[in-house]
Amino acid sequence: MRILTRWEPARGLTTLQDQVNRLFNDSFRRSDAEASLSAWAPAVDVYETEHELVVKADLPEVDPKDLDIRVENNILTISGERKFEKKVNEENYLRVERSYGSFARSFTLANTVNPEAIKADYQNGVLTLSIPKREEAKPKQIKVNVGNPAMAAAAGK
Repeated sequence: MRILTRWEPARGLTTLQDQVNRLFNDSFRRSDAEASLSAWAPAVDVYETEHELVVKADLPEVDPKDLDIRVENNILTISGERKFEKKVNEENYLRVERSYGSFARSFTLANTVNPEAIKADYQNGVLTLSIPKREEAKPKQIKVNVGNPAMAAAAGK
């Protein structure tokens, strides 16, 4: 059995009004996207080992002097600024996609870490924070003594 569909020559064509609306919508969307490029939050990895919590943040071209790392009320905050250096005349840029400006990332720390002993290292554009765990929070291995069953029975009497 065949299904017949009606041929409509104008199908797929949009009106001039639709095209103008789409043009304005695209323009506004682009400007919103460009505005969001100015606000940025660096990518961060957080992982835990037996002895510490480690935070790694990608901060390429951020001067370590422009970083502020602090702990207040068990909240770790990394903030700073990546400055746009105008080594090239603005008219010569064909595209600017990387984000510049101030940033801040905050993380709640567990009570098991010692914020007084944080170590910060900045190398190859990566900030690494090592936050040691408190001694009481570190895993402890308990040795199990294995005795002779006859001796255990005698001790129970």
